[in-house]
Amino acid sequence: MGLKIEKKEYINKTFRLDKKLIDEMQIVCKEKNITMNKLVAICLRYALDNIEDTDEQN
Repeated sequence: MGLKIEKKEYINKTFRLDKKLIDEMQIVCKEKNITMNKLVAICLRYALDNIEDTDEQN
């Protein structure tokens, strides 16, 4: 019985973002010593976990 390591699947995507937003994100990356990719993943996970159901708002 060996050690089983699960491999994550990754997909490349391209997004157009406002320069000011990218500049702000680069500052955060530098302060936190993380990659832009990691910051984007953290932000998206947070947004998805905290998004409100739009049907409940109407």
